[in-house]
Amino acid sequence: MAAPMEVRCWGGDWGLPSVHSESLIVLAYAKFSGAKVTVSPIDWTWRTLTVDAPELVCGDSTVTEPIHILNFLRKQRFNADYELTARQGADTMAYIALLEEKLRLALLHTFWVDAENYANVTRPWYASRSPFPLNFLVPGLHANKALSRILLTKGESPLHTITEVEGKIYSDAKECLNLLSDRLGSANYFFGNSPASLDAFVFGFVAPLHKASLPSSPLQSHLRQLQNLTSFCDNILAVHFSSGHPGSPPLVQETVDANLQKLTQLVNKESNLIEKMDDNLRSSPQHKPRRPEPKPSLASDRGSTPA
Repeated sequence: MAAPMEVRCWGGDWGLPSVHSESLIVLAYAKFSGAKVTVSPIDWTWRTLTVDAPELVCGDSTVTEPIHILNFLRKQRFNADYELTARQGADTMAYIALLEEKLRLALLHTFWVDAENYANVTRPWYASRSPFPLNFLVPGLHANKALSRILLTKGESPLHTITEVEGKIYSDAKECLNLLSDRLGSANYFFGNSPASLDAFVFGFVAPLHKASLPSSPLQSHLRQLQNLTSFCDNILAVHFSSGHPGSPPLVQETVDANLQKLTQLVNKESNLIEKMDDNLRSSPQHKPRRPEPKPSLASDRGSTPA
């Protein structure tokens, strides 16, 4: 019997199972491949300062980073890419490299370096989920790491000023989003009718940018013009992360049953009320005795129910 698998990752918000891109990639791939994993938010202790999220724990094995986690799941026979051709596999690697090169830095800047977004969205979110004094340390640590990574990657010649660096990374990110939009077209997924690892990576990178309420983000404004990419994220959330299962007919039926039950209860209450009123009228001394009128039918009760 296979050992149970646990994914430790950052928690969710904004309608997403996690606000963290790498965590979203792993959670989405687990859904796509049918892997049964227990999701646990990372512990808010001093370990938070050095934890690598997401982290998959299976028996004595601990795996970090999305690429390594996905490879581990494939070895456990949870493979969302098994139907891909060799060409599609090569395209997958090329597009993942494109995401890492063109889009990651822009996301780091959007959430961690942009002063308005950091002050109003990112820092409050992480601080509110950290105990004192970590609420002062965790956001600043991640912000410093993000800025350092941006400058180390793009801060060399010919780009010298932070303004030039920002212009370059956002230009690259918009180009990346355009390429992804063109490749996706009108399809639900990038390869065929089933999601694969590329879909998990694109979802992990794009969904936070799509769902976060950012006060300042030219990249988010650009994304909203690419409706197929935003619909792609919404479709994955609805099909794979709704409270029911993919497609969710049971959820619809449960809703219908619940509404029917409420309607039945309302009709019964009204019937009881009418019956009591009728009894009171018949027993009242100021009224002449008369034969009770037929009780309203169920259909007429429903018709009298307020809309």
